[in-house]
Amino acid sequence: MTKELDVSKHALVPKHVKLNEKEKKDLFEQYVADLRDLPKMFKDDPAIKGTDVKEGDIIKILRKSLTAGDAVFYRRVVNR
Repeated sequence: MTKELDVSKHALVPKHVKLNEKEKKDLFEQYVADLRDLPKMFKDDPAIKGTDVKEGDIIKILRKSLTAGDAVFYRRVVNR
């Protein structure tokens, strides 16, 4: 019997947050970008397993950085 590991609780996995519609709109206006301009992240990625996501959602990734403090990255959710 194996116990399933929740990778989102691991110390080396950065925080992943799903953006709401207003945050998506603000992101696209700030960076003058479109959804297809963002790097992809698969819907079944273990880091967002517990999050209710669908194709087209945007995930904000907050990584700790020694030089920049907090580094923010964005990914769009796609199906395989």
